[in-house]
Order: sequence, then structure tokens, then C-alpha cells
Amino acid sequence: MSFIYHTIIGFFILVASPAIALRAIFSSNFRSVFLKRIFGYKTLKTMNGCIWVHAASVGEVRLGKVLISALKEKGEARPIVLSTFTSAGFDQAKKEGVEHIFRMPPDFVLWINPLLKHLCPSMLVLIEAEMWPGLICECNRRKIPVLLANGRITQKSVDRYRLFSFVFKWIEKNISFFSMRTKKDADRVLGLGVDPEKVRVNGNIKFDVLISGEDISPLEKQESSWVVFGSTRPGDEGVVMEAIIKLSQEHPRLKFVIAPRHLERLCEVKELMVTYGIEFQLHSERLGSGNSRLVLLDRLGELNKYYAKACLAFVGGGFNPRFGGQNIIEPASFGLPVVFGKHMNNFEEEARLLVESGGGIQLNSPEELHGVFNQLLADQEERQRLGKKALETVVKNRGAVNKTIELITRLAN
Repeated sequence: MSFIYHTIIGFFILVASPAIALRAIFSSNFRSVFLKRIFGYKTLKTMNGCIWVHAASVGEVRLGKVLISALKEKGEARPIVLSTFTSAGFDQAKKEGVEHIFRMPPDFVLWINPLLKHLCPSMLVLIEAEMWPGLICECNRRKIPVLLANGRITQKSVDRYRLFSFVFKWIEKNISFFSMRTKKDADRVLGLGVDPEKVRVNGNIKFDVLISGEDISPLEKQESSWVVFGSTRPGDEGVVMEAIIKLSQEHPRLKFVIAPRHLERLCEVKELMVTYGIEFQLHSERLGSGNSRLVLLDRLGELNKYYAKACLAFVGGGFNPRFGGQNIIEPASFGLPVVFGKHMNNFEEEARLLVESGGGIQLNSPEELHGVFNQLLADQEERQRLGKKALETVVKNRGAVNKTIELITRLAN
């Protein structure tokens, strides 16, 4: 199966190589990024016996950073390396201060084998859903344990794997252990035929990310005038803009922040703001003294600073089933009531826990957004009560990091 997989990948790389070569010749930026992706690991010194953590993008990098910090606090002496796939993830890792980082090359044996030879890891930790067949297979061949940490799998992925069950069986037999976020995630991988001895429910590391959230009480926070619309996706901003126009008239003191999930959409969102005739200011242009009532967040890693001083938050991605929601734990960690859409298939358990506690409000349709916000903004006492419930939910569900570290320690020895 490994031979077939790498033959297929090699064929596609061969077909794409003329286009890649031409772009590399005429674009110095593309050439630089491409070379860093293929050979970036060579900037690291050889690390015999290191622990290798792989995270795809920004969200997974944050979880990886939490694991790395916790491992070091527990006395882990071996070097810990973090790889990312996206440029945004790499930039986030640098911003988080991760010591050893590199960009992951494509999952092809001619690049994976030299990488493994250079790192000589004692273990590979894959964050959430990063199943790289070629890499996993090569690790198994070299007797390197592979842990899927904070594992998640949607029903859509399950249906897809069932169509190609032989591929999933080949992948899963090379994974040493599945540490899943929820019982539903665990049941899904068990339903695909994974050995129950290799599966455990250890909770969601996202609840452990913002440890500082424990020190923030919604009852002690000063009255805030900030409202955050975080991690918005296509289709969210129009509804948000309409709500902002009405809320600005009903609550003149309010200030708003819109934070698109992907920064490459900034131009699109700016054009939409101009269409709505709303005056706004980029976060990067405020310099801490901006007077605009609407801020467009154009920098990575700044969203939590706005959550920390806000009174209410909406998290995007839940109005469209194609997106499946975004991280609702972050604003809840700061004691905020969290409003989100009904399509939260990527965050099913988090949505359920917050709704059941009262700290989260799930909307059935975008048209409900303004009414819910207006009601909460008019009742500070109720808003603080729900924010307290949200924070209590986060604190109650922490502990996944320590359970994951126990697995890493056991498997890596």
C-alpha cells in the first residue's frame, strides 16, 4: 500500500513540476517559500531522540505550544520540535516563542525519509486530524511511536473513510494510539475498526489553552464597551455589519471588532464595509489610541487581547455547514457569553457543553443575531451571569493536557 501511495503522490508531483519550476524562476517569493518548505528542517541541528509535534495551522499550533510548555514543566529533557504546514501556522509558532520549528514538506518519501533521518525522533505527535499516510507509515517502519493527540473526526470524514476503508485501515494500523477529544470522536474511530485498546477519551486540550482565564472573573471585570465578532467566515460579515449598524444606534457607547478567520480575506471584508458605509480602522493603524468605533483586526495573535477586554462575543463559521464553526472556547475562557451559529460540526462537544451550562447561545438563523445581542447588551447582570457560566464550563473541562502528557511519556520511553 505504501508503494502505491507514494507512486500516486510522485505522479502528481511530476505532473505539477513544470508549473512549479516556472513559478520558482519568475517569483523569488514563491522560490523562497518552496525551498523553506522542502529543506527548512535542515536549519535545525540533528536531534537524536527528540519529540516531534506536528500541527497544521494556527489553532493546532496553539495546542502544540501548550503541550510543549507542559512537557518542559514536567521535566522533559529531550528536545521538542514543532512542524507546521501553513505559513500562518509557522508565523504563529514563531510568535509563540517555540524554539525548534520548521515547515512540513509534502508527504512524499523522497522528502520524508531525509527529514526523519535528520531529526531521529523518539516519537511523533499529530495534533487533532493530521493523518499523513506516508509519514505515519515511515515512522512505523522505523519503530517510531505515533500518537494522535486531541483527536477529532467528523461524520463527514467517517463517511469518506468508509468509501476507502482499506486506506484508513492502512493508516490506523501505523498509529500507536488515538487520544480522542470526546466519546463521539472515539466512537467514530472505533466504528471504522480501530482496536479499542488503542483508543482513549482524554478530553479537549483547547480547554487548557488559556490558563490565565482562571484569573478573570466576569463579575470583577470593569464594564466594557467592546463587542467582538471573532473568526468570521464568508457570509458572516454581512449579517454582522447589519447588526453593528443597529447596535450602534441602540447602544452609542459600544465599540466593535471584526476578526476574519483568514487574513487573506481582508480586502474582501474591507470592500464590504465600504459598501455598508461603515467607518472603520485597521488594528495595525490604531497604535493603541484609535478613536474608530469599528476595528478590523489585521494581525495574527491579537484576537484574545480583544476577548480579554470585551463584554460579549460572537464566533463565526457556524451559519454555513461547509465551515462547521470556529473555536468558541477562547472567548468563554475570558468569561464572555458566546454566541454562535447552529452548524458547529467541528466543535460539537464544545457547543453542547456551553449551551447546556448557559454560557453559550446557539442561533438557529443569522437573523437572530441582532436581537440576541441587543437583549444581552441591555442587561448587564444577565450578561455577567452567562459569562460566569461560560468560564466555569471551561475550568470544569480542563485536564486533557496532563492526560496527553502521560501518554507521550509512556509511548516515547
